[in-house]
Amino acid sequence: MPAYNAEQTLEKTYSEIPFDIVDEVILTDDRSNDNTIKVAEKLGIREIQIHTRNKGYGGNQKTCYNRALELNADIIIMLHPDYQYTPRLIASMAYIIANGLYPVVFASRILGKGAIKGGMPLVKYIANRVLTFFQNILLNQKLSEYHTGYRAFSAEVLRNINFNANSDDFIFDNEIISQIFYQGYEIAEITCPTRYFKEASSINLRRSIIYGLGVLRVSIMYPFCKQGWIKSKLYNKN
Repeated sequence: MPAYNAEQTLEKTYSEIPFDIVDEVILTDDRSNDNTIKVAEKLGIREIQIHTRNKGYGGNQKTCYNRALELNADIIIMLHPDYQYTPRLIASMAYIIANGLYPVVFASRILGKGAIKGGMPLVKYIANRVLTFFQNILLNQKLSEYHTGYRAFSAEVLRNINFNANSDDFIFDNEIISQIFYQGYEIAEITCPTRYFKEASSINLRRSIIYGLGVLRVSIMYPFCKQGWIKSKLYNKN
């Protein structure tokens, strides 16, 4: 759980985690300005990783994944503690990986009508669809969306991609997708309801534009790297 100012939503998110199949919860606090750490300690979360400086969303994920691999996890699921995504899909996502169907599973807000129904702003929805369209063309894939923050990985995948070379900012999410496809892994998707409300995390317009430009950069670079015409440290194996 990559956390930043999640004091108001952490407990509700944590309470819905299916602990009959979840062995360990890792919470990484990216130098929150609230009582996220105190809430995590109150809930009894044993693995709390605390950043002494704010590393960014991508940096937060790196800490989570590296610690999960150190603990020899078999399946690693990123769940935001802001309660935007339901923890009740964890069992379904883990099942697909545990039974060898797919090594990576994304919970998609776009399959069905979950995004608009859940309150996704129209401008974000349109940007999501436009970026996904271009990404599918450039990466030669057919995902319903590339921008969900709810993802499950087999440990094998994370060990075989160089995610530590990725950006510490939001573009980390799209760099890791390109790495997954570059190494020949497939990604499954399941429908996910979502919630947009005041306490749910979001990025402002300026950061959204920077993110969108970063998505296009990664997508344009990918086919050139795939053909061996240019090299990038992103696609070096761990």
